[in-house]
This record gives sequence, structure tokens and C-alpha cells, in this order.
Amino acid sequence: QVQLVESGGGLVQSGGSLRLSCAASGRTFSDYGMGWFRQAPGKEREFITSISRSGGIRYYADSVKGRFTISRDNSKNTMYLEMNSLKPEDTAVYYCAATKEVYSRYKTMYDYWGQGTQVTVSS
Repeated sequence: QVQLVESGGGLVQSGGSLRLSCAASGRTFSDYGMGWFRQAPGKEREFITSISRSGGIRYYADSVKGRFTISRDNSKNTMYLEMNSLKPEDTAVYYCAATKEVYSRYKTMYDYWGQGTQVTVSS
């Protein structure tokens, strides 16, 4: 089992920045590809970005490319999401997830999920 806990969400104005963290415990963190997803009210959970086990491969959805940066520190069992130039349409609950794959953009490939952290961007 892998336990994931997100933090860092909050309320920010349009154009602002936030940094989310995902702390992992349980199994060996570096054995898992990691990803961030988000879910807005009334919408399906969507893929944002994924990072490989070593951090060498990163994949972004077009909607966040150039604005969001994913990273991980395997020595701290923690993954991060740096979010810049935030827009009102980025408002959602943000989830981190772990996959036994090297990395993936498909939510069905993820085995473990955090409880989510709310990000609200005001216009």
C-alpha cells in the first residue's frame, strides 16, 4: 500500500501561483510513476501531468503545458506541482496518484490516490 497526502491548495487570484505537495508513505516511492489529476464540479477527473520513477520523463496535458511544472524528490518521498499563471478554469480539486507503470496519463493505470486538495482561482 502507498498512502498519499496532498497539501498546498488554497485561494489565489488569477495570474497567481501555488505549489502543491504530495507526500508518500508505505512502499518505496521511487518504484512508482506519479501523476497529478484534477476534478472540477460536474466534470470528470482529468489528467494534468505525470513524472517517471526517476523524474527523467515528464508529460503534460496541453491545458497546463508551459504553466505547470511537476517534480519529485525521491529522498523526501515527495512530489510537487508548481502552478503559475493560474486561471479561473484551473479551479478544481487536485489529486496526486501513484502507478506501478513508469508513468502514465491514464487514470485507470493509477493504483493509489490521495484525498485531494482544493485549488480556487478567482477572477
